[in-house]
Amino acid sequence: MSSGFFSFYAHCGMACALYERGLKPVKITGSSAGALIGCCLSSDASPNRIRDFLIRLKPHQFWDPGWGLGLLKGQRFRSLVRDFTGIEQFSDCAIPLHLSAYHAKSGTTRILEDGDLSLAVQASCAVPFLMQPARIDGQWYWDGGIKDRHGLAATKPGERIFYHHISSRSPWRRTNSKALEIPQQSNLQALAIQGLPRCSPRNLSNGPIALKQAYIATLEALDHRWTGSACTI
Repeated sequence: MSSGFFSFYAHCGMACALYERGLKPVKITGSSAGALIGCCLSSDASPNRIRDFLIRLKPHQFWDPGWGLGLLKGQRFRSLVRDFTGIEQFSDCAIPLHLSAYHAKSGTTRILEDGDLSLAVQASCAVPFLMQPARIDGQWYWDGGIKDRHGLAATKPGERIFYHHISSRSPWRRTNSKALEIPQQSNLQALAIQGLPRCSPRNLSNGPIALKQAYIATLEALDHRWTGSACTI
């Protein structure tokens, strides 16, 4: 699942449709918003439970401003993740989980797949200027979407991949950026849903709308035969 700011609502709607049709992943990878929903699914929470939680989500539950390299400290966000999933470590996940995060010192993507789960999710979701970077083993990490927007860095050759692509309207990426394109590879089937309302900390009300639209669009996509490696709907 790709990054895309507060597009975790759309990822959840997509997952609700997949699980409804009996399609459950054997491995999950993701960046940022994809990492958050991936973490919740890996904890064995049902998409419907995640949906109900997101629909009730309020800004005060994760809003903790403080001095640092970002508006939010991220401590409330970590607590929110830990309380919802009920697990502490990657090893406790019911589905193997691999999250992309940006390693500040080397300027590269690192795959987080063991240790403290909520800390890794914070790292992958640490959008620059919004959330302060996460410190793991003495190293600083930012949002995984910086260098791995698709959230596919942890996939391996030969694996069958279903990829949910969030179409970006980010003002800080060039319109011809490769990160905005749907990746093409023989073993990957991508789904891109157009026209979803944009959600932000100041506009969470768009979240449930995006969730429902993604759910309906995914069901529609599953009911049609795909002629290529990507379905845009």
